[in-house]
Amino acid sequence: MKKIWSTLLIATVGGLVAVGSFVWLGGDLAVHQNEKPKSQMVEYHPFQTIPVSGASVPPGSMDFTRAAEMSVHAVVHVTTESVPQTYYNPWSDFFGGRRYYQAEPARSAGSGVIISPDGYIVTNNHVIAEAHKIEVTMNDMRTYEAVVVGSDPSTDLALLKIDDSELPYLTFGNSDDIKVGEWVLAVGNPFNLTSTVTAGIVSAKARNLNLLRYDPGSDQFPIESFIQTDAAVNPGNSGGALVSITGDLIGINTAIASKTGSYSGYAFAIPASIVQKVTNDLFEFGRVQRAFVGVSIANISEDLARSEKLQSRSGAYVRGLTDGGAAAEAGIKIGDIINKVNDANVRNVTELQEQIARFRPGDSVVVGVTRGKEQKFFNLTLRNQHGNTEMRSRAADVVTAAFGATFEEVDDNTLRRLNIKQGVVVDNITDGSIQKAGIKNGFIITRIDKKPVSTPEDVSKILKESRGGVLIEGMYPNGSLAYYGFGL
Repeated sequence: MKKIWSTLLIATVGGLVAVGSFVWLGGDLAVHQNEKPKSQMVEYHPFQTIPVSGASVPPGSMDFTRAAEMSVHAVVHVTTESVPQTYYNPWSDFFGGRRYYQAEPARSAGSGVIISPDGYIVTNNHVIAEAHKIEVTMNDMRTYEAVVVGSDPSTDLALLKIDDSELPYLTFGNSDDIKVGEWVLAVGNPFNLTSTVTAGIVSAKARNLNLLRYDPGSDQFPIESFIQTDAAVNPGNSGGALVSITGDLIGINTAIASKTGSYSGYAFAIPASIVQKVTNDLFEFGRVQRAFVGVSIANISEDLARSEKLQSRSGAYVRGLTDGGAAAEAGIKIGDIINKVNDANVRNVTELQEQIARFRPGDSVVVGVTRGKEQKFFNLTLRNQHGNTEMRSRAADVVTAAFGATFEEVDDNTLRRLNIKQGVVVDNITDGSIQKAGIKNGFIITRIDKKPVSTPEDVSKILKESRGGVLIEGMYPNGSLAYYGFGL
């Protein structure tokens, strides 16, 4: 009997040891099995492994060195100097006569990105605005004096040129392909700290901050569709590069959202799709060729959707049409919801503006709209702000700035009706010499200082050659002659 109990006891103890060993081994295996997919995810999907508080990045999972090396040599330090202001001390009138003083010239600093080996540089308009001297410093401390090729306050971009060749530069990437959550680098010169690189993720796209001023009289129609990132950006980063992990330029850093004036986690960049179009226009024409659909639009709020019984909540709601504009002529109606431009989906007003900002007057696009429960498509030929497809040169800007108006060539029908050989129509009069002289919209200038005028460029050329004042001859559309004179 004792032998039997001994055998049972030994068997029981052995079984318990076996079960305990199995559980211990099984538990240990379970831990390793849970850890294995993590290591595989790091190995095969490195960008999905984001470091959190206290965690270290596994070796080789993310490598920013190549993108940083490509960027720092192509991002430059831009310093500007404005014209010194002259003023006088009014108390000096009591002590022997008025005395004038000259203030120190205002200086500011920002960044820029070389976009071609022959020295073209893109930066923010606010970096170089009102500067009479611009200096560019490379990463290797070479310095150059830069000239402004052109600027565009509507997008806060400017194109500079320095005299050199075989320079390091960045190529444009496709900012449309960048996704929220993707890693990016911000490269610039914050607080005069040359060639600073910070990393972050894309936090959002198509942000509208209402930073830029709407002023049709000055040809300013703000286009804001920022890429938002949490890469550290501070004063001095303006005009610098936002680059992808592969080193492609996907944006120009422009602004931060902060209550202190320094980085608070929210930085904004102009997408490369807009930057590339604007810089191409500035290079070719000296000014941006802006295209218009010819609609007034609104985002679809809950109240708008309810009051208009809208079937769709995604898109830009058409609340008005420009007479004779591209949209009206194509057949788009008030109440339509624009949700597509060519192959790109449009979810709101900002995204629609970003898509149209890529085109020039005369370009054709296919616009998709929701009308009731139907999806319709329309072919549109985009136009400029004056309702035609002509490209405007910088000479037209010179005329606008000098006279406070815009000018267009007279069409052939008007020339025949008024029996005149040439002329330029005055339009969009704002504060300036034209308004002060008493000239009204629609007046046709035929001669300036006895010289015939056929184009806005003729007006610009004559103005440059004139001294003191000018005599303008012309007529109104009803055929009445008029003469005006004013000083320059």
